[in-house]
Amino acid sequence: MSQPDIDPPQLYAAREPIFPRRVHGWFRNLKWIIMAVTLAIYYVTPWIRWDRGPNLPDQAVLVDLANRRFFFFWIEIWPHEFYFVAGLLVMAGLGLFLFTSALGRVWCGYACPQTVWTDLFILTERWVEGDRNARVRLWNASWDARKARLRLTKWVIWLLISLATGGAWIFYFTDAPTLLRDLLTGQAHPVAYMTMAILTATTFIFGGFAREQICIYACPWPRIQAAMMDEDTLTVAYREWRGEPRGKLQKGEATKSDGGAKGDCIDCMACVNVCPMGIDIRDGQQLECITCALCIDACDEVMDKIGKPRGLIDYMALRDEAAERAGQPPKPLRQHVLRPRTLLYFTLWAGIGVALVVALFMRSPFDLNVTPVRNPLYVTMADGAIRNTYALRLRNKQGDARDFTISVVDADGNPPRWVGLTLEGQSGASVAVPADSTFTQRLYLTAEKGSPLAEGGQVELTLWVADAAGDRAHIGTVFHGRSE
Repeated sequence: MSQPDIDPPQLYAAREPIFPRRVHGWFRNLKWIIMAVTLAIYYVTPWIRWDRGPNLPDQAVLVDLANRRFFFFWIEIWPHEFYFVAGLLVMAGLGLFLFTSALGRVWCGYACPQTVWTDLFILTERWVEGDRNARVRLWNASWDARKARLRLTKWVIWLLISLATGGAWIFYFTDAPTLLRDLLTGQAHPVAYMTMAILTATTFIFGGFAREQICIYACPWPRIQAAMMDEDTLTVAYREWRGEPRGKLQKGEATKSDGGAKGDCIDCMACVNVCPMGIDIRDGQQLECITCALCIDACDEVMDKIGKPRGLIDYMALRDEAAERAGQPPKPLRQHVLRPRTLLYFTLWAGIGVALVVALFMRSPFDLNVTPVRNPLYVTMADGAIRNTYALRLRNKQGDARDFTISVVDADGNPPRWVGLTLEGQSGASVAVPADSTFTQRLYLTAEKGSPLAEGGQVELTLWVADAAGDRAHIGTVFHGRSE
């Protein structure tokens, strides 16, 4: 007997256009504030100036790839200090875990760049084409002069926003006023134009056309978040036990909140019409939900109009479902937020943050690195003295030139007798290093003939470097003498 053909599951569905309706409420206002703040930070930050002296760039936040440094206001991160950046990335990841375990996908709903720019594009669309019903009618209408004018106007505004977005990004990597002048005069490097074009195109497509498809198909976070959430996680949900059975209400008809049998949900579709993802929260938790809470504002607005209590759609935890069904109050908010998982995430997050701050304030104003040149291990001079050669790298991380003095001590902390220290090309053991630069030179230690150091085989020594301000650094090394 032949088996019936079964169509394989579809891994991708063609996009159905979504036209979110405008909504007013606490969560919508919160999203407006976060959008304004995050966009202002993104667009304005490259133009903030910070005086670091005549030898350093005056851009407050600058990723200086040419000189392999990162400037953040008064902080300067060198390549060997990349652990600061790595620590911040780890903190960002733990922060996502913390907020997701406590409040679900609040990052996706409020601060994710895809969400922020999509919100901005939808706002522009609403200004140009009107609210939901007007946009639906325009979408279904045949092409004419009015439709072409509105679409072209919207696309031009989108393109300008995308252009500003791509431009703002590249301003973080070089002096912003100089780069802007070069871009306008056609003198900027081709990489700048190429990067700007790619970011402009991706912003235009992702924010204007792909929108929720990026969240559903391209972003891995909806899949990862399931491991971060549990029964105590507060997330947007529909109180099905209060809202069902849904349906239109007659004037004066009692519902469950009044002690009646009918649900409070009047099936007005307000929660669906405001959803930027185009889902129905009443169907339960879905991968597409980004926890933006606009459906809460829409539902509360309807509940106010029909005289029913707010909260039919609300932030709630799965653990409270049974209690609420039985008419009991849910657990206090603090018990959902302050629990072992969130406290562990917060402890790890805060611990890394404190460690980074301590490391930042404890780091030396200069770096010292000394590497023995091992081919050959030592050289016998004409007078029988033994000389070892070392590669010295001294990095001055200050904004002014510094004079450094180099000295050597033995394992007991005493200057070894019969040893001379010289720098190639220098008259003595002192060197001037320009501001914010690295001095690289060969250093020689020479032990007199017959001295214990010259005849003692491998001996441990310590090199010290001090500047005029009293800052010091040291590094251990070895001196190779004759061992026979």
